[in-house]
Amino acid sequence: MSEISNDWLPAVNAEFKKPYYKDLYKFVKEEYSKNVVFPPSEDIFNALHLTPLSEVKVLILGQDPYHNYNQAHGLCFSVLPGNDTPPSLVNIYKELQDDLGCYIPNNGYLVKWAKQGVLMLNTVLTVRAHQANSHAGHGWEQFTDAIIEAVNKEDRPIVYMLWGAPAQRKIPMLTNPKHLILKAPHPSPLSAYRGFFGCKHFSKCNEFLEKNGIKPIDWQIENI
Repeated sequence: MSEISNDWLPAVNAEFKKPYYKDLYKFVKEEYSKNVVFPPSEDIFNALHLTPLSEVKVLILGQDPYHNYNQAHGLCFSVLPGNDTPPSLVNIYKELQDDLGCYIPNNGYLVKWAKQGVLMLNTVLTVRAHQANSHAGHGWEQFTDAIIEAVNKEDRPIVYMLWGAPAQRKIPMLTNPKHLILKAPHPSPLSAYRGFFGCKHFSKCNEFLEKNGIKPIDWQIENI
């Protein structure tokens, strides 16, 4: 696990000293030594490396990393260049096209969003190859809750995009009156037609940021 070195460190430092984190660290280290685990260990904390706490404008919450080779790189919904765009991200792109007129790009690499202040956080940060949710229940959830709590404490306007029931279970933690919570069904093919399409979260987010004097997100991912 590569070390956190930016302003996230003071925000989550206390977690590293807790018993659950020692157990989690031991579990993850063992998993990487015995199995194929994604993302590569140096990419586990990429969401934090690419989006410092002081720069967070938006939080998008996913569940756990993609579990096929060369896909996951530490940002929820994002895949490395050279991969087909995953089905949920295809639907996110469709909604972006409908909402803001963005063209649908030929890749699913979302680093551009992260560098603009979109914290792209999975609730579980590692996964065994080809076994979805295989690292759930080992402590990552407690660690990522600490990240969400740190964002909740930020005394400035921030937008949460919570898609699907698991993400929306975090709502009781989100108590800051300066923040905007946007809810919709998950963009997966199973549920996107139940209200993700037409949710207009991207324009609502940008309107909120602009209203508060914050530069909006350029959501257009360019072709590679």
